[in-house]
Amino acid sequence: MNGAEHATWDDVERARALLTRGPGVLVRVHDVQGSAPRGVGAWMVVTADATAGSIGGGHLEWQAMAHARAMLARLDSRSKRVRWALGPSLGQCCGGVVHLSFERIGVADIEPLAQAALATLTPVAIFGMGHVGRALVDVLRPLPFAVTCIDARAEALPAPHPPVVLVEHADPVQDAVDDLPAGARVLVMTHRHDDDFAIVRAALERLRRRGDLPFIGLIGSRSKWNGFQRRLQALGFGPAECQRVVCPIGLAGIAGKAPSVIAVSVAAQLLMLGASPVCRGTTAAQGARKALSADRVPR
Repeated sequence: MNGAEHATWDDVERARALLTRGPGVLVRVHDVQGSAPRGVGAWMVVTADATAGSIGGGHLEWQAMAHARAMLARLDSRSKRVRWALGPSLGQCCGGVVHLSFERIGVADIEPLAQAALATLTPVAIFGMGHVGRALVDVLRPLPFAVTCIDARAEALPAPHPPVVLVEHADPVQDAVDDLPAGARVLVMTHRHDDDFAIVRAALERLRRRGDLPFIGLIGSRSKWNGFQRRLQALGFGPAECQRVVCPIGLAGIAGKAPSVIAVSVAAQLLMLGASPVCRGTTAAQGARKALSADRVPR
């Protein structure tokens, strides 16, 4: 993702759980010169016997953990900043220089980390909680996405996992499109083609009005999308508008139609789009289309 690095929500929750058992040290990448395992903003929490998050692994992380635990053993509450050169003396060959900050914290100090993690989450709306939809939730949940699961069948919705997985029962399902946050990545994969079409139509109508949905992905074969395009054009949508829809979805080179395979492919495609703010042009859809996989059969 673009900009400063932050841990995932899973890292935040693990850090919170560790700090309820006792104090820890927040180790943060404060500055980087040259090549380094992680960028500025990456962090980990170190307690006496566990860690959450990561500053890049390897010998640098091992040394940082030892330094943090020495602070804990000395009951040292002073914040510190330490410079490490990533060369032979550290057993790493990145060649850069990393400045790490060390700060003793408790469970009450986790909130700024939580807010920073939330601020980096990219909204994704999954319409349809069939096999692929559920597999996508499992893949996206630990990644930097805030996922909303939408289905006309209340019994199909998964258990929510606030704040990174929300659920919404909508019938008709396309009514939920207008309430999506600006910048949401839309994935359409319901159990009915008519519902898929209605959602795509609603998303394109919203683009006409507000231009704030950077990615609209439709699961299915190219023949399915060709039929949808004919129907959309009959309703007055032009070729440029139809080009905003990516179908099939997934990255080129990732073969297989198992739900878990499709989910990983789509997740990688979303990560490649980055966390850029609202895209009003066709750049996101065009870029995604270049990375399409082979045909996906309809569910």
